[in-house]
Amino acid sequence: MDTLAQYEAAIVACRDIFIKKAKDYGTSWRVLRPISVVDQIFIKAQRIRNIQEIGTQKVDDNIEGEFKGIVNYGIIGLIQMEQHGNPYTDLPVAEVERLYTKYINMVKEVMEAKNHDYGEAWRDMSQESFVDLILTKLLRVKQILRNQGKTLISEGIDANYVDIINYALFALIKISEE
Repeated sequence: MDTLAQYEAAIVACRDIFIKKAKDYGTSWRVLRPISVVDQIFIKAQRIRNIQEIGTQKVDDNIEGEFKGIVNYGIIGLIQMEQHGNPYTDLPVAEVERLYTKYINMVKEVMEAKNHDYGEAWRDMSQESFVDLILTKLLRVKQILRNQGKTLISEGIDANYVDIINYALFALIKISEE
């Protein structure tokens, strides 16, 4: 198991979707306010949880695609934290690619540091746990937003997005191993 190669492969698949959608739709996601980004991720995570619990699904979109969506909305969340200006103006695709690379590299650095310290504990976790942890992080972000973005001792919104993205990437790796 080469974690870094598996991680990179999962990123490539997510990035490919992100860039193709930027070409199709532009950067329409720029109009999303912070709570809307959180809710988009929540919808995807809740759908995965429902499918896990019920054991069936009626919409063809698979769980793997939902985890990819979580990764990409997490990147949107990170980008949105620093983007200013007119949200109705599209960013050029080259700028979208640059921003995606910037934030996914940051996420990857955190993964490598935590993997070192935790000894790849995620490999022994279930897909259900990844979803529950993502939902927990989303509820934390919602509370931080209610607190006008301020925390007393806790990590901020950006750190929660990083963890959400990494949990989704770990789930994608485990799906690829099945």
